[in-house]
Amino acid sequence: MKMKLAVLPGDGIGPEVMDAAIRVLKTVLDNDGHEAVFENALIGGAAIDEAGTPLPEETLDICRRSDAILLGAVGGPKWDHNPASLRPEKGLLGLRKEMGLFANLRPVKAYATLLNASPLKRERVENVDLVIVRELTGGLYFGRPSERRGPGENEVVDTLAYTREEIERIIEKAFQLAQIRRKKLASVDKANVLESSRMWREIAEEIAKKYPDVELSHMLVDSTSMQLIANPGQFDVIVTENMFGDILSDEASVITGSLGMLPSASLRSDRFGMYEPVHGSAPDIAGQGKANPLGTVLSAALMLRYSFGLEKEAAAIEKAVDDVLQDGYCTGDLQVKNGKVVSTHELTDKLIEKLNNSEARPRILQ
Repeated sequence: MKMKLAVLPGDGIGPEVMDAAIRVLKTVLDNDGHEAVFENALIGGAAIDEAGTPLPEETLDICRRSDAILLGAVGGPKWDHNPASLRPEKGLLGLRKEMGLFANLRPVKAYATLLNASPLKRERVENVDLVIVRELTGGLYFGRPSERRGPGENEVVDTLAYTREEIERIIEKAFQLAQIRRKKLASVDKANVLESSRMWREIAEEIAKKYPDVELSHMLVDSTSMQLIANPGQFDVIVTENMFGDILSDEASVITGSLGMLPSASLRSDRFGMYEPVHGSAPDIAGQGKANPLGTVLSAALMLRYSFGLEKEAAAIEKAVDDVLQDGYCTGDLQVKNGKVVSTHELTDKLIEKLNNSEARPRILQ
């Protein structure tokens, strides 16, 4: 297989974690006879500094020509006082919208060696394995009007807007995912207050009729935020709208002990997707070799699985991550008991050693 990948390192630690992911990708693809062409492009603050916009047209052209997108991170205090149109995050939001990436998948898995890194009690987080499916191109982040108004601009309005089609496609995606997992889907809304949530709940009930083997439950977002901490093991797949998903998925990071462990996939109806870690750009540690590359590396594994159907290669990367953690190697954000804290580059070297050890590579039963 030959794949064309758009590489958007972004800001802060983005270039460092992206370098790690590409090194790992090249290793696993070379081992199995696949080929990838990587084409770099600007986004976020780096794009503002060089091209005067957070999402240059050249970047969009490269992404449109690619089979998938790998993204590092965007943002930083350097651009915090820019006007809204020149904020790094505008580039990320615009890219999602332009490429039609409506479904954001955020797996949350508890690693045995990192249970002590979580502030939650060990018995609450062990064996947790869930996925949050977040709608990505509608809701408050894109609704219009969104503005200050009135005398002296002392009034403000943001608009939460969805169409039936937008809700249907994200809930359908979540049911499909639940069907191949443990067949449990929690649909999260605020139906006791919001009309958009009442419509969301109605559509979920309609689509559930097509998936009689999947157990559907409805939860209010405030209750869900509590249950994610009190009893995260109850969840398999969670589906929700844009802002709720943004908040809940970041909250779920405490289960793993670090945002640096969380990958994500942003998908559309075909196999095209954008893959990025959940963590931010962490400018305070940029260039110091302290960044945790595992979220980005695991995002690359999701890319191989969802965009290219390379399950064996994706599983090999995920096993290498688990093995390296089992060996005690980690970056400083992880509290591995008796852990050996190493640099970003050194941790990547350890992953590559595992991938090059044929005995450690997983066997996939056909």
